[in-house]
Amino acid sequence: MYEDSFARSRRPLTTVLAANIVSITGNCLTGIGVPWFVLQSTGSATKAGIVAFCTLLPVVLAAIVGGPVIDRIGRRRVSVTSDLVCGAAVAMVPLLQLAGVLQFWMLCGLMAVTGLFHAPGQTARGVLLPSLAKRAAMPLTRAAGLYDGASRFAGLIGSALGGILVAVLGSENVLLLDAGTYAVSAFILLYGLRDLPEAGPQSRGEPTSLRVYRRELGEGYRFVAATPLLLGICLMTLATRGLDQAWSAVLLPVHARERLGGSVDLGLLEASFGICALTSALVYGAVGSRWRRWPVFTVAFLIVGTPRFVVAACTDHFAPLAVMMSIEGLACGVLNPIMASVMYETVPEELRSRVLSATTASFLTITPLGGLAAGFMVDSAGLFTAMLTVGGAYLLATLCPVIFPTWRKMDHTNTPKAAVSA
Repeated sequence: MYEDSFARSRRPLTTVLAANIVSITGNCLTGIGVPWFVLQSTGSATKAGIVAFCTLLPVVLAAIVGGPVIDRIGRRRVSVTSDLVCGAAVAMVPLLQLAGVLQFWMLCGLMAVTGLFHAPGQTARGVLLPSLAKRAAMPLTRAAGLYDGASRFAGLIGSALGGILVAVLGSENVLLLDAGTYAVSAFILLYGLRDLPEAGPQSRGEPTSLRVYRRELGEGYRFVAATPLLLGICLMTLATRGLDQAWSAVLLPVHARERLGGSVDLGLLEASFGICALTSALVYGAVGSRWRRWPVFTVAFLIVGTPRFVVAACTDHFAPLAVMMSIEGLACGVLNPIMASVMYETVPEELRSRVLSATTASFLTITPLGGLAAGFMVDSAGLFTAMLTVGGAYLLATLCPVIFPTWRKMDHTNTPKAAVSA
């Protein structure tokens, strides 16, 4: 049978990695193109923050309620639909601009659509990783390193090209290119994962109903609440994701526009981070199982946080910030593989869609407010004050693994019982 061709095969894993590289590359182009488009057309950091808020709030809403939907519809269908809808929404921005009818509220609405469909697609692919690693006869740590490495590689390509393409082609054409990458990713997943059992609907033997949906949705959140290590990861990441959004959506673009060399320097800074993060993720995937997770994770997160804000606040030169972001990238590359390995080892397979949706929602709950708050802070208090305020908050968040003993359980994960229903 066709399904048997997937047994002990790396092709499904390669398919997901390739699709992620293509779609995340385009997403990075949007991440640079949209803030730059707003800053160029309005000159307002506040409006750039509002667009970031409108993009990410629906991501949170979709993640909160999406877990059972992914299982019922199927991970392949959700992933393909996510890419197609996101591509169409991104394409509408330059098309409406070229037609001379684009309004600010339309831009916010279109970015909200991309956010609404982005989270379920990414969660659906991530849920497949343990099964794909098993089919590829590959240790989970290595598969998690490759998965994160593919995302980092895509970020590197998108960041390296993004600033240059914005300068050469204009932000409108860059967004059209991004729309094309979503279509390519959807095609790869549509054909590369066909007839893969894990990618299809996961039948629960019960008819779909609101009662069943509420119960399945609650199982994911109850599991997280009952697992102190997962709960700690969610709470700390909740804070740091919001602060990262303040940096990437507002603080760094404004710093590049006002004090550095513009979009080209912005792209180069992101590229220097991406190269080092990619290298670190691949190295950790290859040899990370030899090291204790907790000390590596703790030191890496402290490096990733406050230093970049301090360097950016205290210098107007490109080189110091490029060096700091390179060091930050080396530290950052190990974080996602460690967290992914801990989660996959802790969460039973039948609960992964719901638990990963719950953790994604918790990761992103404050994220939409990060760019919004940073935009208001820059316009009201100035860039220097905003940098140091956000950097100080980041330091407090990253001290959690040092202070609370439950984080040391990262080196002793196991799979609890799946029965978490009320």
